Amino acid sequence: MHPRSRALGAAAAVVTTTAWGGQFVVGKQAFAHLDPVWLTALRYGLASLIFLALLGLVEGRRAFRPDRAWPRVAVLGSVGFAGFNLLAYVGLTRTTPQAAALIVSTMPLITAFVLWARSHVRPRAATWWSSGVALLGVGLVLTDGHLSGLGHGGWGDLLTFLGAACWVVYTTGAASVPDWSALRYTAVSSAAGSVVIFGVAGVCTGAGWLSVPTPGDVAAAWWQLAYVTLIAAVVAVLCWNAAMRTLGAQDGVLFINLVPLTTFAIEACLGRLPHPVQLVGVAVTITALVGNNVLTRRTDIVSKTRPVRRASRTDIGTTEPVLDSGR
Repeated sequence: MHPRSRALGAAAAVVTTTAWGGQFVVGKQAFAHLDPVWLTALRYGLASLIFLALLGLVEGRRAFRPDRAWPRVAVLGSVGFAGFNLLAYVGLTRTTPQAAALIVSTMPLITAFVLWARSHVRPRAATWWSSGVALLGVGLVLTDGHLSGLGHGGWGDLLTFLGAACWVVYTTGAASVPDWSALRYTAVSSAAGSVVIFGVAGVCTGAGWLSVPTPGDVAAAWWQLAYVTLIAAVVAVLCWNAAMRTLGAQDGVLFINLVPLTTFAIEACLGRLPHPVQLVGVAVTITALVGNNVLTRRTDIVSKTRPVRRASRTDIGTTEPVLDSGR
């Protein structure tokens, strides 16, 4: 892969994770006026319309022609957009933004297991250790070094973790439609997910568990809704899917570790300054991400330049390899 393409993919991933880091703080503030289910419905109802409009402008009518991949993409969109956002936002009502962000950062480990299950190919050693080290650093940041304080969110933590798993399934599923652009995959999958989200909201409202938000409720949370829709949904998801196409899911998803760092930075701006051990955690996480990126590129370069081994002269008393001369 061209270094410039990889750099653009990494930049897109950073844009996404920065936007998502802010959504946990902003989204929780919106719960004072909008319940998480209707907030999610409004958010992706608007976002999917924007995605579809962009798809029509960029790729034209041919992008809307159904093919065999549409049912698969619809299922993946339902799992990703409905599963992740509903579970994560409902979970956020029972846990803190920092804890939710930390749980989301387990996506690299979840991705490794999902890809292992699908392809039966073990992840590279660099992916395993970099994920573990990055998670350790994030844990130091969010707990101020007291790792025993993790997991106190109960159901909120569990729902957020299940939501993260749903997003991993959606992200890795993009590889099943390699002939689709990132924009088409995003638009069609988000539209399918929005239908499911509105269906859940309608059922819950009909059962009396929720109430439809009034125009006053929406107006009171307008800027939070604008952020989670335009920045954390439209911009972030487009950048995310583009980054996954460029970097690959197993490597690109490592950038998710920047989400809790962003959340923590926002909290610091609100007056909660970091302690020394938390700064150490920031350094550990960034080092793990950079280290994995460097090792991945070196491995790719070596594998492309290494000559093909044809045979070995072990029959005549030497282990000197005979390289393929190209004939």
